[in-house]
Amino acid sequence: MEKTDKIRTGWRAILLGLILIPLNSLWIGSGEAVSTTVSLFYNVVFIVFVITMLNLFLRKWLPKIALNHGELLIIYVMLSIASAICGLDMVRVLVSMLIDSHWLATPENEWEDIFGRYIPNWVTVKDRKILQGYIEGQASFYESKVWRTWLIPITLWSAFIILIVFVMLCINIIVRKQWTEGEKLSYPIIQLPLHLTDNRLDFLKSKALWIGFSLSSGMDIINGLHFLYPAVPGVGGRLYDLYPYFTEKPWNAIGWTPVSIFPYAVGLAFFIPLDLSFSCWFFYIFWKIERILASAIGLRGLPEFPYIDQQSAGAYLGLFTIAIWGTRRHLRKVFGNIFSKRKELSDAMSYKTAFFGILLANILIVIFCIRLGMSIPLILAFFILYFALSTAITRMRAELGSPVHDLHFSGPDMIITKPLGSRVFSPGDLTGLSFLWFFNRAYRGHVMPHQLEGFKLAERSGADNKKMMFAILFTIILATPISIWAYLHAGYKQGGPSGYGFQPFDRLQNWLYNPTQPDIASGIGVGVGLVSSIVLASMRMRFIWWSLHPAGFAVSSSWSMNVFWSSVFISWAIKYFILKIGGLKLHRQSIPFFLGLILGEFVIGSIWSLRGVIFHVPSYLILF
Repeated sequence: MEKTDKIRTGWRAILLGLILIPLNSLWIGSGEAVSTTVSLFYNVVFIVFVITMLNLFLRKWLPKIALNHGELLIIYVMLSIASAICGLDMVRVLVSMLIDSHWLATPENEWEDIFGRYIPNWVTVKDRKILQGYIEGQASFYESKVWRTWLIPITLWSAFIILIVFVMLCINIIVRKQWTEGEKLSYPIIQLPLHLTDNRLDFLKSKALWIGFSLSSGMDIINGLHFLYPAVPGVGGRLYDLYPYFTEKPWNAIGWTPVSIFPYAVGLAFFIPLDLSFSCWFFYIFWKIERILASAIGLRGLPEFPYIDQQSAGAYLGLFTIAIWGTRRHLRKVFGNIFSKRKELSDAMSYKTAFFGILLANILIVIFCIRLGMSIPLILAFFILYFALSTAITRMRAELGSPVHDLHFSGPDMIITKPLGSRVFSPGDLTGLSFLWFFNRAYRGHVMPHQLEGFKLAERSGADNKKMMFAILFTIILATPISIWAYLHAGYKQGGPSGYGFQPFDRLQNWLYNPTQPDIASGIGVGVGLVSSIVLASMRMRFIWWSLHPAGFAVSSSWSMNVFWSSVFISWAIKYFILKIGGLKLHRQSIPFFLGLILGEFVIGSIWSLRGVIFHVPSYLILF
């Protein structure tokens, strides 16, 4: 980038980001909270798009106060991290669980008798009158009794989340220089915000951009009108299930197989390497064939066979193993430096500070979980696996830019309890494990990749890495309690989301009523997935022509890939023919068009979403 763009970003960008976080959290907390189910958040792109348009006016008439490239990207990173914390796979589920643990307890399900006594008083709110205000709405969170009752759970759960996300930041600090500067990973997900906020305006002047924008935004305008007025015909944006066409055995084992076209998904998939996009749809079909073959040979009667969720979890652990192996020399230098008297290597945060930050934060996490009722061995096993999965997702995003990585119901709780059985764990262990479900249910809107992408954006824009780190720290500290407040504020006003807690607490009831026996096959499934991903990575290193990617093996079995596999296939086919016919030149010329597909759908989708939030009415949603 030009030297003139390498301007030190000011604290005003951080201040503006902190001001926007509560508004952004209210948007998510008051809406359907689906903006965090893919790698790029449409609400954040929309806000940055609006700020960028306003900034063009400032650059012309008030250039001294206009924001530079790095400042715009600091705001983008802060809102992305705040959205990930507030989104569907973290605080939204947490608030619902804190409500459901007692609200859904009835004399019929006997939850209070079975596990109520194992829930510490400080964990949640037990007063049903206070819970009723949230469920039914038309109440106020700001009544003295209400907010005072919620104060301790909000404070303690906020501190717990801050500790977890801080550990992620410290891990990113340790691996950042190797992954970003040493290996020069491509970070495909950052392409839209990077181009959108560039003050040189080449991107915004591109005709291809506005052609793509017009195409996707036009489709969303029509689909939004179709939602409001069914007489208006819809255009795409729907799921067409192939399963009803397979009625005979073994073909009916294929299960839910939707076909759809989402312009933003086509656009996102265009920026991932061809071998990964190929692997995503190839392995999606592979899993379907595996189910059909299992039915054909009579194995579908076995519980969970062929253990696809377990294989997927193992594949992510394999990606972690591959990432750590590739980073081993850098890690050796870092840890050698930490424990020696040599001049300390440094980054946005010193490696010594990052290491001891990880150590101290994990000690506090262990203490929190002990107070929750869990034993130390289970706590250590859980969080070792959790941070391994988080690091694998972050590495995959940095290297390949996968648009989805949900890992539904395949986290550490499954990896630990299924092979060993629930009988070996105490009721306190199982109750505590159930409360950790809120950030372990799925891994779609994960916080950790956005942190690392923030440092990459700082490097590309000339922003100061330390200011980016402070921006991330301030965001973590502010966004966590603000996110919980946003859901409670909206819930007491208009009725809040509930029901996410049914699954973990119903599972807890079954664990305590009918303890499960060890399922060795489940553990074997995890092992098969781990070994398979390592074998696929080895084949890629050995043979240049090998097109099957271990990351595609990992992400293709997810719920989200059901929705997006056909869009990924279309994007792969388009990109393949572009490279075949026009080479890299035509590929570069095509980039603005595909960024326009994403931007157009995100802008119009955000407007439809805001309509629903402002007027409290159902509106068309672009994401599933």
